Amino acid sequence: MKSICVYCGSADGVSEVFLEAARQTGRMLAQQGIRIVYGGGRTGLMGALADAALAAGGEVIGVITQSMNTPALAHPSLTRLEVTRTIHQRKARMYTLADGYLALPGGYGTLDELFETLTWGQIGEHAKPVGLLNVAGYYDWLLAMLDRAVQEGFLFIEHRQALLSDSEPERLLQAMRNHRHPHEAVLRWMRQA
Repeated sequence: MKSICVYCGSADGVSEVFLEAARQTGRMLAQQGIRIVYGGGRTGLMGALADAALAAGGEVIGVITQSMNTPALAHPSLTRLEVTRTIHQRKARMYTLADGYLALPGGYGTLDELFETLTWGQIGEHAKPVGLLNVAGYYDWLLAMLDRAVQEGFLFIEHRQALLSDSEPERLLQAMRNHRHPHEAVLRWMRQA
């Protein structure tokens, strides 16, 4: 993987444990020569991720909508900042630039991007790895909900297993590198097998 799209929160005032995880992830990706694609923000985990990656000599591409491209929100020192007209164009551009996707803690936007990416993989739109950094148990509830979805027949087990998760960025990146897309489950889901 040469490029990873990172989804994460932009809210200020969150726990230091989440900010440090974003910094650690940014440094790690930069040190391994992996380009970061993200939402272009300067606040919250977004800013912590980008600042740490840039300080470690990494390449960071931000993709932001016109409405959010303001001095208060947009990161001023990225390798490149691309501006799109709509949020749909933004997500499509981030998708195109990435070889894999990684979600850190966040809110509605992070969850939206994560689940859209998982859905695209489920229906065969991509075969890229999707990782979830479960910092301080933040996503325990989400993982339990997905397990319940399997138990109740709403998800194939292969699609559940396609969401890779770990509490350590290095282990999660290795799992993403070893990812094998569940092509047969995609065909079953689409009733083609």
